[in-house]
Amino acid sequence: MSEPVEAPATPKVPFQTFAQLDFRVGKILTVDDIPTARKPLYKFTIDFGALGVKQCAGGIKAYYTKEQLVGKQVVAVLNLEPKPIAGVVSECMMLASFTETDLSLLRPDKEMPPGTKVA
Repeated sequence: MSEPVEAPATPKVPFQTFAQLDFRVGKILTVDDIPTARKPLYKFTIDFGALGVKQCAGGIKAYYTKEQLVGKQVVAVLNLEPKPIAGVVSECMMLASFTETDLSLLRPDKEMPPGTKVA
């Protein structure tokens, strides 16, 4: 077992603020390069079932190939304001755990229907 790591001081967020975020399971349909991006980025289309297909931009190109990502389920936040990134409007944000040298997308441990709520 490793030693506990002391977390850096971060502001506390009221539960009501956190509860406003809409976390959902999605399935990656397509992954494309964004050639105009300054950093290596992918553009994703992600199926969220009855909530529709959303577009997302993500800087995870150094950690995953396109082939590794298509068909994968991910956890994403859907109700952030859309943000233009390198000419792509990102409509959601996939969640990942990361260190200085590695990254892993968060996903359900078994197949769940697209659009399933995450709590």
